[in-house]
Amino acid sequence: MTLKNTKPGDVVVVSEILGEKHDEIKRRIMDVGILPGTRMEVIKVAPLGDPIQVSLLEYDLIIRKSEAEKIVVEYEKSES
Repeated sequence: MTLKNTKPGDVVVVSEILGEKHDEIKRRIMDVGILPGTRMEVIKVAPLGDPIQVSLLEYDLIIRKSEAEKIVVEYEKSES
């Protein structure tokens, strides 16, 4: 599942960033702190799905749908 498929309130962990090694969008995503293992909470999704607001590393970030498609996530596992 990618970040594009999430909804407000979802808490996810990044498992992979798609793209070639020198892909500009992949590099930009990683430069803002979105790396495998990063925990994110989806705050808002615009009515047409673009953009998406997430909270990570103690700050909020707005991500375009085209970027969210490259961020593979999984739901955070609860410790129960």
